[in-house]
Amino acid sequence: MNVLTDNFSTYAQGFLGTLQLTVYASVLALVLGFVMASFRVAPVAALRAVGAAWVTVLRNTPLTLLFFAVLLGLPRFGLVLPFQAFAVLALGCYTSAFICEALRAGINTVPKGQGEAARSLGMTFGQTLGLVVLPQAFRSVIPPVGSTLIALAKNSAIAGAFSVTELLGTYKTLGELGYDVVWTFVWIAVGYLVVTLAISALFNLLERTWGVAR
Repeated sequence: MNVLTDNFSTYAQGFLGTLQLTVYASVLALVLGFVMASFRVAPVAALRAVGAAWVTVLRNTPLTLLFFAVLLGLPRFGLVLPFQAFAVLALGCYTSAFICEALRAGINTVPKGQGEAARSLGMTFGQTLGLVVLPQAFRSVIPPVGSTLIALAKNSAIAGAFSVTELLGTYKTLGELGYDVVWTFVWIAVGYLVVTLAISALFNLLERTWGVAR
């Protein structure tokens, strides 16, 4: 217990860093995932190609490699941001590919007649998607989206290797101070458990409220 009590501020700083990465990257992933899912089902071939390329490249790229590409590659093109912003960008873009596929799967569960009926009433593609299709698809994608964001929270641990303050990185500081590595990792695990359980509770609430009854 003294590992936690003696170094509470260090753990708190790491926990806050992980929480910020998770929240910011989740928002980015949800926004990009929605945009790319819209592209994937758009009637314009060029947009479908962009969406397919986005998903194919990011889903098949190791996250660590993507971190290297973003944190070390983008500054070479003149884009200089804080390391945390680069980490959010890498995590958010990577996770957006999985969010996109979850949303697309949900869209495919909506009967085609719903979209055809909306178009017959004169609705545009955007109106059909936003007012008819997505509200129905949302109910079926709550569990997979929640699981994807839980994975994002755990993937944020990679950011510590790139000088970003997060929970896993606290083991280096405490190891240098001579604390028992086992208990150091026990409290790190507890921190991640708190984050993932909070996400799980949120999506369980959403599923009970709006999910499809089985």
